[in-house]
Parts: sequence; C-alpha cells; structure tokens
Amino acid sequence: MSADKDFYLPTENRLLTVLSETEYQRLVPNLEQVNLEVKQVLYQANKPITHVYFPHQAIVSLVYTQKDGSMIEAGMVGNDGMVGVSVVWGSNITNTTALVQITGSSLMIKTELLLLEFNRGGELQNLLLRYTHKLFTQVTQTLACNSLHTIEQRFARCLLLIAARMQSETFCVTQEYIAKMLGCRRTGVTQVANRLSRAGMISYKRGTINILNRSGLQDTSCECYSMIKDEYARLLSVPIQPALDKGSREQGAESREQGK
Repeated sequence: MSADKDFYLPTENRLLTVLSETEYQRLVPNLEQVNLEVKQVLYQANKPITHVYFPHQAIVSLVYTQKDGSMIEAGMVGNDGMVGVSVVWGSNITNTTALVQITGSSLMIKTELLLLEFNRGGELQNLLLRYTHKLFTQVTQTLACNSLHTIEQRFARCLLLIAARMQSETFCVTQEYIAKMLGCRRTGVTQVANRLSRAGMISYKRGTINILNRSGLQDTSCECYSMIKDEYARLLSVPIQPALDKGSREQGAESREQGK
C-alpha cells in the first residue's frame, strides 16, 4: 500500500462529495491517498480498526469467516461509502474482515482523527450515521438474497453493484471473489457466467467482465439490486445539517434551559 500525502482534492468518493467544501477541508490535512491491492486486508475480524477508508476505484468486501475457513460476503463498499463504519458506533472491533477485491485508489484516515471530527456533530456525523443505515440495509438485503434467490439472480445483482461503484461496464474480478459474493462454488459461477454470456448479456474472459446488455442483466437480477440502489439514492437526496459553532450550541442550550 503506497501513500501520497500531497493528494487531497478532488475526491472520487461520492460520500465525501456530499460534504460542503468547508467540512471536507477540515478532513483534508489528515487524509492520505493510498493504493489498495487485491487480497489486501484493511482490518481483521475481532481486531482493532486503526484506519478507515473512503474508496475511489477500489472495491472492498466485508466478509464473514466461518470456523471451517469458508467465507461469504455480507457487504460491498466502493466509491459509495466508507470502510470501517463500525467505529462511529463506538466500537473499533467488528466481526467482519475488510478484504480488497478490486484494486484502486482510496483516501485513508486514522480512526481517532476521524472520530474527532465526527464527535463535533453536524454534517459529517449526520452523513456517516445515515450511511450506517444504508450499509445495514445492504447487509441484511444481501443475507436475505443469498438465502432466497437463484445463483443467476445474485450473480446479476453483484455485477450491477460492482459496475455502479466502478462507474464502468468493464472490470476485472476473479471467480474466487464472485463465488464468495454469491456463497457458492466456483463451478456454479462458471455455469452462470456461461449462460449469461450465451444470452448476450456479458462477456467473460480471463477474469475480465464486460456488461453488454445492462437492461437484460437488470431483468435477470432479483429486486435486491433496485432496493440497495434506491436506498443509496435516498441517502444522497436528503440535505445534511451543518455543524453548529460553539456560540450557536451555547445559545441553543440556554434556550432549552429557559424553556424548562
């Protein structure tokens, strides 16, 4: 993982772009641009989260690991969010591992520095708490999807979610990654990829997927894709509240006291 402290603006992370320039500039001195590599572990389950990440092109899986070593993806974070969101709940330890699945750049900040800004209240706190709700929705929807829908439906959902975060119809993913995402064997991934390829929806060669027919892929996908996408759209559509300065907070406290 390489770092470049001279890079701060612009950011390609859609969560950060919602912040006002003033609020974002407060974070800038503590941000580092890093390059995340495939299979890199950003934090491990049941170990402290020392840094949080705001991906640009990178895709990160939040995975559960069973006692037998098998893994399944519970959530996916790209340029739509933040890796390590549990720190804003007051816990820097979680039961998932953050594993990079697609290489790319990201902004990184130390956990304690992010929390200093978060605890000021206002824009950043409001935004990250709302993002927490969005991520929880994605996790619960993904777990339900893995139980209720076919491999083909889940495969289409995953490809559409990756494409949205990559902002590209072409991307590189391994069959191993897709199998983890879907909670199935690699042979199942191969069979589904071949069917979608024969139907003219995708091409898949040497780990590179190209979406050829997005509307067809959306029709093949289960409703989970639309539900996750719509929830994120709602997150970005609601105005966020600016932080109150010290004088405003004191004035508000006095008003509440007088109203008692």
